[in-house]
Amino acid sequence: MNISLHWLKDYVNLDGISTEDIVDKLTMAGLEVEDYTDQNKKYSTLVVGKVKNVNKHPNADRLTVCSVFDGKEDLQIVCGAPNVKAGQIVALASVGVFIPKANFKIEKAKIRGVESFGMICAEDELELSDDHSGIMVLNDDLVPGTLLNEALQLNDVLLDIAITPNRPDALSHIGVARDAAAIFNRDLKLPKIDLNESQKEAKDYASIEIEDKINCPRYTAKVVTNLTIKESPEWLKNKLKSIGLRPINNVVDVTNFVAMELGQPLHAFDLDLLAKKKIIIKSTETKKKFTTLDSKERELDKHTLMICDGEKEVAIAGVMGGENSEVAESTKNILIESAYFNPKSIRKTSRKLQLVTDSSYRFERGTDPSNTLYASQRAAQLISEVAGGEVAKDHIDIYPSRIKNKEIIIRFQRIKKILGFDVPKTEVVKIFNRLGINIIKDLSDSLEVVVPTYRPDIEREVDLIEEVARIYGYNKIPAVSKIGITMEKRDDESLFTDEVRNCAVMMGLKEILNNPLISEFLAKITGKPIKISNPQSRDMAYLRTSLTIAALQTVANNINKGEKDLSLFEIGNVFNTTNENLKSFGDISEKRKLLLLLTGKKDERSWNTDEKSYDFYDLKGLVNSFFSKFSLDNLLNDTYNSSEKSIYEYYFSKNFNDDVVAVGGKVSKNALDLFDIEQDVYSFEIDLDKIFEIKTEKRKYTEPLKYPKINRDFAFIFNKSVTYEVVTNFILEQSSGILKEVEIFDIFESKDLGEDSKSMAFSLEYFDYNKTLTDEEVENDFKNLIKKITEKFNAILRGN
Repeated sequence: MNISLHWLKDYVNLDGISTEDIVDKLTMAGLEVEDYTDQNKKYSTLVVGKVKNVNKHPNADRLTVCSVFDGKEDLQIVCGAPNVKAGQIVALASVGVFIPKANFKIEKAKIRGVESFGMICAEDELELSDDHSGIMVLNDDLVPGTLLNEALQLNDVLLDIAITPNRPDALSHIGVARDAAAIFNRDLKLPKIDLNESQKEAKDYASIEIEDKINCPRYTAKVVTNLTIKESPEWLKNKLKSIGLRPINNVVDVTNFVAMELGQPLHAFDLDLLAKKKIIIKSTETKKKFTTLDSKERELDKHTLMICDGEKEVAIAGVMGGENSEVAESTKNILIESAYFNPKSIRKTSRKLQLVTDSSYRFERGTDPSNTLYASQRAAQLISEVAGGEVAKDHIDIYPSRIKNKEIIIRFQRIKKILGFDVPKTEVVKIFNRLGINIIKDLSDSLEVVVPTYRPDIEREVDLIEEVARIYGYNKIPAVSKIGITMEKRDDESLFTDEVRNCAVMMGLKEILNNPLISEFLAKITGKPIKISNPQSRDMAYLRTSLTIAALQTVANNINKGEKDLSLFEIGNVFNTTNENLKSFGDISEKRKLLLLLTGKKDERSWNTDEKSYDFYDLKGLVNSFFSKFSLDNLLNDTYNSSEKSIYEYYFSKNFNDDVVAVGGKVSKNALDLFDIEQDVYSFEIDLDKIFEIKTEKRKYTEPLKYPKINRDFAFIFNKSVTYEVVTNFILEQSSGILKEVEIFDIFESKDLGEDSKSMAFSLEYFDYNKTLTDEEVENDFKNLIKKITEKFNAILRGN
C-alpha cells in the first residue's frame, strides 16, 4: 500500500524524525516498508522548460525539432511526441539528468542527423502515471528554470508498505498514523466533524432496507443535495495523485480520499437515479448479468450480495458500483454509502468475478463496523466543502445486530514470561492508550481491556502481548537477561538542536558553553531559582534561570583579554520553580533555549567603510534571519517595549498567537555593571521547545506585484502606555483596504515630549493587486487615518 508521508503528518506530528527512522521503526513494528521514494531527490535535477518553437525534422516525418528554454538558455531537442506545440510549458531533462522510469542518463545525441541536447518528458517517464500518449504539458504560469519538484510540489516521501492480511486497520493513512503515534509517543489527531446540516432529514430523501443481515451487518447513509459536480480542488487532487490514484471529479475524489484516509470504502449514488429513492441490500436468487462502472457486463452467481434500488441492482456490494447509478456531471443529489460487509462474502464475489478493487481489497480483509457513520459524516462534510450543496439532517443507519467489542484480561507476569523481561506498567498503559485499546479495569497485577472493532486480529491475551512487544520495540528484548544495553539513535529533539546549531554557525556566530550553575544573586535577577543539594561553592549553588545572565561573565572575560567584538550563541537549558514549596520534579520548569548575543564593533574602520558598533537593529535583523531559516518569519509577530524590564533597558518579543516564544533587547547598564562591562550588549533568548512545536507551512510562489506601490509616513506623540502593536492593529483595521503594510521605523522619548509621552513613527505601504492607485485615493485614506488616530489615542501629529 502506498502511504504519503506528508499526508500521514496530517494526523501525527512526525517533525524532527528522519525518514529513515520512520521507515525503520514502522518495519520493526510489523508494518514492513518494502521501499520508499524521496521525491525531492528523485526530481531534483529536472526543470520546467518552455517550448519556444517547433519545426519539422528534415529527415523524419514523425519527429520535430524543438527549441526549449530552460531558464538560462535555449536547447535544441528532437521530440517524437505528437502533442508538442510552441508556447507549451513542459518537464525538461537536459544533458546529464537521470530519467526516473528507466534510470538512464540523458546524453547529447544525434537523432536522424540532428543534434539533441535533452528530452521533453511524458508522465510515465517520470513515473507520475502510465500515460505515454504525449509529453506532459504543465500550467502556463510556471516559470522556466524552476525545479520540477518545486513547481509540481513533488516534495513528498512515498512509503510502499506491505500490509499483512491480519492488519486491515493499517490499510489507511490514519491506521498507519495510529501505529506511528504509538511508536513515537505522539498524539493522534483525527479529523473533526463539523456539519452544517439542513432542516430536512436524510430519511425524508431515501430509505434503507437490509434483507441479507448476515452479509451486511451495518449500512449507513448520508444525503447531500443541490451539489455541483466539477473538478476537484488542487489539494484534493494532489493527495490522490501522491499515492497513484487518478482524480475523477469532486464527489468521487472525496469518497476515494476518505477510503484512503480512514480505510472505509464509500460509494456515492446519484439519488435521482435510484428508483423509489430506496436502497435494498440483498443477495441474488438466480444468476444475473450486471454492467459495472467500467462499462463491462458481468455475470453474477447466485447468492451474490447486491445493492439494489426499488426496481433493480445498482451495485455489486463492496466491489464496484453500477453504470446505471453513477455520479455524472448532471448529478445534483447523492446518497453516500458507508457499510460493513461480511469479508467472506466480498472475497467470494471478488474471486468469482476476478475483479479486485480498492474497496474489495479492504472489505474482504475486514473494515471497522464502528467507523461507518464517522466515515459517511467525514465524506459529507468534505463534499459540501468542495461541491457545495446541503447536507441533510441526521443520517440513516441500519445496524440490527451490533458487533460487540472483545474484552480481554492481560497479566503483567504473563508479559514477562512470554517476552522474557519486564515491561513497565506505565509503558503498557501508554501503548494501549495510543493504540485505542481502552482500559476498563486496573487490577494492579493485570489489566482488563476492551479491543476496538478495527482490530479483529486481537482475540487473546497473547495478541495483546504482541502489541506491547512490537510497539515497545523488539530491539529492547535483551539477548542475555543480565545485559540491558540498547543502541538507540538520538531522539528528534537532538536532531532539531543540531539544525539550530548549524543555522547559528552559518550566520557567523561562535558557540559558547557556560556552566549552568551560578550564584543565588545572579539566578534571582531573571527568575525563580532552584538550589542544588550539594553545591561546590556559593557561586555555583543555583541552576541558571537565564542564558544571558550566565553568558555575561563570558563576555566580561573576553573583554578583559582584549576580545571586545563578539557575536555568540549558546544552546542550553534554564530552570525555574513553579512552586515556592518545591516537592517534586513537577514543580520544576526546564526549558531548552537558544541565546544570540552581540557586543562591540560590527565593522572596523577601513579605507572604504566607517567604524560601526552593534546596535538594536543588528540584533533584530539577526533574530529575523534566524526565524526565516525555519520558515517562521510569517507566523510570528513582534511586540516592542521601551521600558526597562528584568535585565533589559528596552526589548522586543516574538509571539506565536498570544504566547511569547522569544524575548531580548539591550542589556541594562545595571546588569552590565555587575560584570564591569562598559560597552553595549544585546541579547535575545529563544524558547526552542516552543519553536519546535510550531507547525510551519511550505513556502509558496507569489506572483510579483504588477502595479506600483505608494509610501507614506507619519509620526505621533502618544502616551507612554500605548504600544506599537495596538497602534499598528488599529491602523490596519481603520484603513480602507488599500493599505497593505504598516511598519514602525522610529521610537523616540525625551524631556521635551514630556515624561509620560513618546513619539512613534510609522511607514505605510499602499498598493492594489488589480490596478494603479491614484494619489487622491491614497491621500484620502492617509488623512482619514490621521484623524482617527488623533481621536482614538488623543495623539498629536508631529511636524504638523
